[in-house]
Amino acid sequence: MKTRIELPEDLNYLFSPSRYKICYGGRGSGKSWGHARALIARALSQKTRILCAREHQKSIRDSVHRLLSDQVESLGLGPQFTITRDEIRCIPTGSQFLFSGLANTTIEGIKSYEGVDICWIEEAQTISERSLEILIPTIRAPNSEIWITFNPSEETDPVYQRFVLHPPVDAIVTRMNWDDNIWFPPELVREKDYLYSVDPEAAAHVWGGECRRISDAQVLRGRYSVEHFDPSPGLWDGPYQGADWGFATDPSVLVRCWIWERKLYVEWEAYGRGVEIDHTPALFDSIPGARSYVTRADNARPETISYMVRAGYKSMVSCQKWPGCVMDRVSYLRAFDQIIIHPRCPHAAEEARLWSFKVDRLTQDVLPELVDKHNHCMDALGYALEPMVLGYAARKTTPPPSDEEIMMQSGPVSYSWLG
Repeated sequence: MKTRIELPEDLNYLFSPSRYKICYGGRGSGKSWGHARALIARALSQKTRILCAREHQKSIRDSVHRLLSDQVESLGLGPQFTITRDEIRCIPTGSQFLFSGLANTTIEGIKSYEGVDICWIEEAQTISERSLEILIPTIRAPNSEIWITFNPSEETDPVYQRFVLHPPVDAIVTRMNWDDNIWFPPELVREKDYLYSVDPEAAAHVWGGECRRISDAQVLRGRYSVEHFDPSPGLWDGPYQGADWGFATDPSVLVRCWIWERKLYVEWEAYGRGVEIDHTPALFDSIPGARSYVTRADNARPETISYMVRAGYKSMVSCQKWPGCVMDRVSYLRAFDQIIIHPRCPHAAEEARLWSFKVDRLTQDVLPELVDKHNHCMDALGYALEPMVLGYAARKTTPPPSDEEIMMQSGPVSYSWLG
């Protein structure tokens, strides 16, 4: 029995021989599910060993396993495949789908994939140069191929430099955006149109597949990364929770974070636009145990805080406002050696990249004022950490003690190290 598998026309090149097949662009283009369908078609047509790789894969949930499984079912091909927790097999041909993260895989572990026919690297904007240098020579079976899909992040990312700006001679490079996807859903149309209306530059990055410009105006430039981590309660400080309230089209946000060894770890986010006040508790409950911890919230909406307390968030308190508090929060966040954002916090990661200072139109000088965009998760982080921000601000504004004051305050015990 033949099965008809529909694909975006732009992906027909996947069935032509080439060592490298690169597809990049903005969200909603159909890149990922199109590649998944093409690989399913290949697995059905001939025995193929397929490695589905990405930089970070702590568990199978972080892979394209679910995407492939869903496509198998939606195409009515369930009887043709055996789907287990760790792999997918095609019964008629013996084709096999394997899944691996590259960042924490040893060289020996990657070399075990030498017999792979097709390696699909998804979310390749996060792939390190080290991973590429180890993986590419390993995919060495006759006529083997490397498929790469990603949404561009920075122009300096290794995959963008190697395959878009300086592609090998045996590479097919295709750009796909939302307008190339005839199945682009109406829900995403609204999201796309909203972002283009309020921030065309950000929309060009998110939906148009443009690289985000690296600029000195970026508040957290060079200070954050997106990585998996597991907090160690009792060893790490925290958790700390902060909430920012939505206004009109602005989102309501709850974040949870930890501090360990001068690093800030953003573990969870709850994020929703147009959330009614009576639906906000359910939104925040998407973070496990959110009601169990103190939540410091924006004091601009005291009626919302009051409602949340009545709805079960008994430990929610209002933040303070003081002269210069916004920049104090910014300074405190920038004082961390690094801010690590868990991959399940995509909005926090996006804001970390987009959050910016204003730039003078004529001189292009960076100004000590924030652009009032892409700051909801960042504001919530500042609220969560308010006690430490207050201490940090006090230390900045308190003059250092004189030598005489140090001597007076030291007491008898301190004289031992003074000789």
